[in-house]
Amino acid sequence: MYLARKKISGEICYFIRESCPGNPYPLTRDLFDLGKNPAEYIIYPGGNAYYFDDIIEDRLAELGVCFQEEELDDIFWPFLHHEIRRAHEYFRNRGQYHKEKTAEKISPSSHFHLFDRRRIHYLKYAQMDQGQIGNVSPKLFQVLRGKSRDEIEQYFMDAERVLREREYKNYVYVIFDLQKHFPQHFAKTMPQGLDQNQVDDCFIREICRLCEDSRFWMGMESRGIPNEYLARYLYMFFDNDYGRSTYLEEMIQNWINSKRDFIPPQKRRTVSMREAVTILGVTESELRGMNKRELTRLYRRKARDMHPDQGGDHEAFIRLTEVYHEMRDRKK
Repeated sequence: MYLARKKISGEICYFIRESCPGNPYPLTRDLFDLGKNPAEYIIYPGGNAYYFDDIIEDRLAELGVCFQEEELDDIFWPFLHHEIRRAHEYFRNRGQYHKEKTAEKISPSSHFHLFDRRRIHYLKYAQMDQGQIGNVSPKLFQVLRGKSRDEIEQYFMDAERVLREREYKNYVYVIFDLQKHFPQHFAKTMPQGLDQNQVDDCFIREICRLCEDSRFWMGMESRGIPNEYLARYLYMFFDNDYGRSTYLEEMIQNWINSKRDFIPPQKRRTVSMREAVTILGVTESELRGMNKRELTRLYRRKARDMHPDQGGDHEAFIRLTEVYHEMRDRKK
């Protein structure tokens, strides 16, 4: 069983649903309509105790649903009084630990749709470059096992609450794998540098393709248009800007590293003054007159333009760094 949310006439309504066996995919059925305020079905007899209205268990029994008390706890947990929730949190977390220790056998990663795996991967690691997703342990994706499409989407709607607003557009860019449409080196880490009209077009094509993907919908009718499950990604993408890029973070880290003591390798090519002024783009007198701070500032400007993620040559960037460090070591 799981808690489902659905917007009806502009208001969020809640339902208890379950995924049940189907052929070839699990199906979904409604069990109980909780209305707009599920907290109305929680009864507090005193102290830190609580239980749920008998009408719920009676209805589940009528439907022949076999369930454990912990399942109802999971459904109503967000609606418990905060003081009661705090009192029970320790024991609840211990129960979650033991449930994980007794998990069922692991299904192969390929059993789950790639779009779902991309979402799980980003929510776990917050990485824009998912080039290694094929090497991730299948255990990461077992949370999807045996769930219907509705239950999977309800799970993601809840899990995506951890995202900050500045992550929304990055998240959508990654999970729809928009970088695959662009040959630029920085497409995986700095989508801000791409033609945004082209990015928008690619996003629309990908979301339409997903709408028509029968394997993704797992037997549910999609009607070829973004329904309530996918419409939220349209808002995330078009109503927000990109967050910080990995490229900029790398530049900051490179600057921090340049402030640390540099230990040269045992074998390093020597740099002539003639080569140094050619690579750094200054005259010999200007280079000799620079102090360490001015040289570092010059290097950072050159590195920003020559970085491979900006389309620069990898070997030229390495040589620039070698020249900078040797010239810096010569400064008193």
